[in-house]
Amino acid sequence: MNTNRYPRDLSGKFCQPKQIKWPNSAKIAVQFVLNYEEGGENCLLHGDAQSEGFLSEIINAVPWPNQRHWNMESIYEYGARAGFWRIYNLFTHHSIPITVYGIATALARSPEQVHAMKLADWEIASHGLKWIEHKDLSQHEEEELIKRAIELHSSVTGAPPKGWYTGRASMNSVELVCKQNTVDYISDSYADDLPYWHIYRKKPHLIIPYTLDANDMRFANTQGFNSGDQFFTYLKDSFDCLYREGENGSPKMLSIGLHCRIIGRPGRIESLNKFLRYIQSFKDVWCPRRIDISDYWHLNYPFDIETWQSRVTVLSKSDFITKFSNVFENGSWIAQEAFNLELGPSHNTSIGLHNALCRAFRSASLEKRKNLLEAQSGFFDNPSLFEKCLAKKNQDLAKTLALEYAKKFGFEYTLSETDATNCDVVENIKERLLNDFETEFANCCNQTEKIALEKLSKLI
Repeated sequence: MNTNRYPRDLSGKFCQPKQIKWPNSAKIAVQFVLNYEEGGENCLLHGDAQSEGFLSEIINAVPWPNQRHWNMESIYEYGARAGFWRIYNLFTHHSIPITVYGIATALARSPEQVHAMKLADWEIASHGLKWIEHKDLSQHEEEELIKRAIELHSSVTGAPPKGWYTGRASMNSVELVCKQNTVDYISDSYADDLPYWHIYRKKPHLIIPYTLDANDMRFANTQGFNSGDQFFTYLKDSFDCLYREGENGSPKMLSIGLHCRIIGRPGRIESLNKFLRYIQSFKDVWCPRRIDISDYWHLNYPFDIETWQSRVTVLSKSDFITKFSNVFENGSWIAQEAFNLELGPSHNTSIGLHNALCRAFRSASLEKRKNLLEAQSGFFDNPSLFEKCLAKKNQDLAKTLALEYAKKFGFEYTLSETDATNCDVVENIKERLLNDFETEFANCCNQTEKIALEKLSKLI
């Protein structure tokens, strides 16, 4: 197999359901996440070499190597001591269940908060062992932290986590979690408004994307929110847009990220309260935990293994050329050139592969493209299409015009099925006979590409 394959999926359409429906025909799923990190952040007391410098009231704080940071520690303590309970009271008052991304060491240091989470039937997903960067860890080091996080999480909460979100992830984090084969979903992605399947070692793993925009962390970042009104407006606008898409038959998921030490401040919590009241004024809104979305997706939109196995990008060169050599008639060389391009997940659809084949065709020399057009059959070599699109009284005239066309340009008159069923064929030939060679050569190339897409749509 060609190693020139691009791993990132910039389309998201292949192997995904064409249409989804939420429970009770909800127009939108609004999901709240509470990140519980207080007591798991960088701190010398936790065996770290520096203080925390991320996501606090001290904008642009930097870690203090080999020192504790009194102000930073007390800001994090506020989240556990005051912010958590303010958030807890708000969501239990509105009877909205949420998902907690819990740092295992933070949960271990907060037994009363864990008890309250369980009483409220909140999902407690894993947020890793410690609230630290993973980017500089070796794969072995990171995998050991993941295993320790699952073990500690299980002992503190009484059950292993079903969901996972690293947050400060490395390029290895998702696949290392997949390797453990212990969670139902992973949320280390910001790639979509809906869940999707990620393949690791030929096994599907559900990704439920998270958010960094509809997230109170922007109160603690430059160019972020500086008042509760801004936060409320952003959440409301996000909701309104996705709700409207749901009304138009394309329901989505709105993830909202919260932190005890940030939204738990009295000057910010009212914006969240206002938003909860707003969405509860709608009848067709689903407010699930992430595990509820995971269970629903596994049941209703399981991974399509047959479609996945039929991917264009896993075909051998010989199989690729055999399957697609006649998409452009007599154009096996086009399939060969396309195979060598940087193909990726986005090329596993008919439109995606068509673009790759067209790139190979368009990049060829004028002489090579001309030879292909001269060798291919024309519109009148397809009797069923010919008879479908032309009344009997026009058939002889059309054939006469087509002979004149071939004599003038050196290649057959070509018309895609789509265009043929939407135009007067005789008038189309007459108009194209008036063109010069360069214009008509471009027209014929364009029609050849359209015919190729029609063929591909039946193959893929």
